[in-house]
Amino acid sequence: MEFIFNPRGVCSRQYIFEIDGDTVSKVKIVGGCPGNLLGISSLIQGMKIDDIIERTQGIRCGLKPTSCPDQIAKALISYKNQL
Repeated sequence: MEFIFNPRGVCSRQYIFEIDGDTVSKVKIVGGCPGNLLGISSLIQGMKIDDIIERTQGIRCGLKPTSCPDQIAKALISYKNQL
C-alpha cells in the first residue's frame, strides 16, 4: 500500500512509503539533504513500523523541535491511526 505524507518544519517536502502489512518495504523522500535521507531510507526499508517509530521519534535537528527522522515517525503514526 502506498502512503504519502507531507512533513512540516523540515527541509524535505514529501515522504512516499510502500507499506506491506506492518513493514515499510520502500520509502522515497523528496527534498532535504540527499545523502542523509538516502541513508535513512535505506536503513528503514524492511523494518517494522513500530521499530522505526521507536528509533526515530523525538530526534531533533539542531535547535528545531523536529527533524526528518522525527517526521518519519509522525508519518508512520499517522498511517497507523488511519487503519
